[in-house]
Amino acid sequence: MRDVSAVNDVQIVVLSGPSGSGKSTIVRELLLKSPIKLTLSVSATTRPRRQGEVDGRDYYFLSQEEFQKRLARGDFLECAEVHSTGNWYGTLKSELDRAKADGTWALLEIDVQGAKTILEQFPNAISIFLWTSDFEKRLRDRATETEEVIQKRVATAKSELEHASMYAYKVLNDKLPVAVQEIIEILQQHQRQAADRPIETSATT
Repeated sequence: MRDVSAVNDVQIVVLSGPSGSGKSTIVRELLLKSPIKLTLSVSATTRPRRQGEVDGRDYYFLSQEEFQKRLARGDFLECAEVHSTGNWYGTLKSELDRAKADGTWALLEIDVQGAKTILEQFPNAISIFLWTSDFEKRLRDRATETEEVIQKRVATAKSELEHASMYAYKVLNDKLPVAVQEIIEILQQHQRQAADRPIETSATT
């Protein structure tokens, strides 16, 4: 049996990191440059759609009621309220099916709490923690949040850094090309290991 990390033979890649660590930029680069094809899991959220965002591309934008209905049905791999904002985020199980249909690995860009839940379910997932030495400066340079939200994100980031040890890999994103190449090499290493592993077959009589 192949060493996979999810139902339907889908390899899961978990990428986490504090706000300001550059996750979104890293993801864009990986989708463009990784020789191993990846399908980015689109998260569901209850937060309002921002200008320019597209439902089904940036997020699945759900009402609080719809989100809770889907949660009750067991549609989520993981979900949580994030940054004490009252907004919920979650990863739908159907995103793994979408990756399978595309013949790719599933890339999950999720927070530490969500990653913990995923890794408990799929211990063979490739887990990568992204960090930067100047995350607070990056948050302020974005100028997209109030000071109150920035302080909440900084506090959350410091807490997340304390959980970095649960990830198999930690990648410093102070130089984008270097970080992207390091992650690509991690993925290729796992691909080679999977290819070298013998396939188990059932005994016949």
